[in-house]
Amino acid sequence: MSKDVILDVRNLKVDIPVSAGMLHPVRGISFSVARGETLCIVGESGCGKSLTSLALMGLLPKTATRTADKLDFLGQDIRDLKERQMAALRGVNMAMIFQEPMTSLNPAYTIGNQLIEVYRRHIDPGKAEARERAIFLLEKVGISAAASRLSQYPHQLSGGLRQRVMIAMALMCGPDVIIADEPTTALDVTIQAQILHLLADLQKEFQMGMILITHDLGIVARVADKVQVMYAGSTVEEGPCQAVFDSPLHPYTSGLLRCIPVPGKTQRGSRLGSVPGIVPNLVGDLHGCMFRNRCDHAEAACEALAGDATQLSDGHAFTCRMTPDEAAQAARQTAREVA
Repeated sequence: MSKDVILDVRNLKVDIPVSAGMLHPVRGISFSVARGETLCIVGESGCGKSLTSLALMGLLPKTATRTADKLDFLGQDIRDLKERQMAALRGVNMAMIFQEPMTSLNPAYTIGNQLIEVYRRHIDPGKAEARERAIFLLEKVGISAAASRLSQYPHQLSGGLRQRVMIAMALMCGPDVIIADEPTTALDVTIQAQILHLLADLQKEFQMGMILITHDLGIVARVADKVQVMYAGSTVEEGPCQAVFDSPLHPYTSGLLRCIPVPGKTQRGSRLGSVPGIVPNLVGDLHGCMFRNRCDHAEAACEALAGDATQLSDGHAFTCRMTPDEAAQAARQTAREVA
């Protein structure tokens, strides 16, 4: 795999003022994405995954504040870019597939108008060239009779076709990195698999970096090179996909893995594991381990534990007061209890 790093993020934070105080939905996220590499960001709804992607794209609400120690894209510091400069990057070098294909396309314009507009806005070719590019990419994402689809409106397409159009739109200008925010959420299982295979094939063909945001660990296991597990706005575990799945160290990661059936191991009719409780309130002053109220291994020390107690092993890292050996033993014990 190429080590050509496209995106390097260090200590990314997002703060949003609300009526009850200051909301901290993203708290110190760090990661990097290389060309041809897939990073999966996983976690429950409300843990900050989508806001992280919007922060990278510069699409946060006006009241939100984004800070970072480092936010480099293709060697350029994009932390303080003006909106016009950021708009020049979006679509050309950095593109996003939004979460809901049913509402992400404008119902008042044809598919062709929306695809061609993206290309002409950034590349400024003739309309004929933009049309050819649109047809080429619609065919590339598996849409038959691509030329005739250009005159159709979004409501005339199925959910799966609309998602493919969204992927084609993201690829119109040949981006270096693509952010896919829950790209299969609204689709049935068969279409989900098709979209995932399509994304993987296109990534290899165009040598893009990809950030895939999801809560579905089954998806992660199939496509990820690296995994970042988020909880309550911060990273609790990260590392190579195989290492995280084979040897989860943070109790939250173990809890997520307990929630999915394992082919050949999970017996029909048996009860799956769960993570009791809900994501904590992230308004105001935060301290200690945010998972402590849901963790079976929490102790008094977890009340004051800062978020920088991370143990590393071959790129595999987690944030917990337990040592790697203690965490591995706890994970094995939990697995036996569920079995």
